[in-house]
Amino acid sequence: MPESFHKPVRRPSSMFDTIFGGHDPADTSRVAHSTAHALLSRVREDPEAEVVERLVAFTADHGIDTIASLWSQAPARSLPGALWRIYLLQLMVHEDAHTSSIIYERGRHELASADPIVAGAPTPAGPDEMVALADAILRGVFDGDFAVALNRAASFSRVEASGATHLADDYELTEPERSTALTTKALRLSTFAADLDAAAAHWRAGTLT
Repeated sequence: MPESFHKPVRRPSSMFDTIFGGHDPADTSRVAHSTAHALLSRVREDPEAEVVERLVAFTADHGIDTIASLWSQAPARSLPGALWRIYLLQLMVHEDAHTSSIIYERGRHELASADPIVAGAPTPAGPDEMVALADAILRGVFDGDFAVALNRAASFSRVEASGATHLADDYELTEPERSTALTTKALRLSTFAADLDAAAAHWRAGTLT
């Protein structure tokens, strides 16, 4: 009988809080930090294009569970925590680029800051442009200025948070459940933005561990 192969299951990000329920937190922390530092230092020392592209495409090829098992429980403002958040942003875009582009465009119009410029998406940014941006930010982690990649991810998160907030206001009276979901998304993205900017500052200071 031929073997049956299944595409890896991608779990919603809200499920990741319990992924380490049966593990010793100290062991989990050591694994998270050691793997993050080993991966980043190895690839950045010799950023071969093929290796970088495999890392960018990792979640599409293997799902998110492997990365979750390594980094999802790390402190937000740590190296593994920052890597985890950038992979989550990439996954968010790949899973629904259409919605991401709608939210981004609304945020770009509403947000009075330089964040859309820092994020680096073209104007206007459709689904294909959103996917390209998410991949470019992640690629910059491995073969560019790491702090700049973190700041770009933070700016992207703020634009998306702004768009989600304003769309939530639009739906508040007609579709309250959708409004609530968008508000929750906006809060999470705003938190991501603050954490990623803090991680970038720590990286520049040589204190991101």
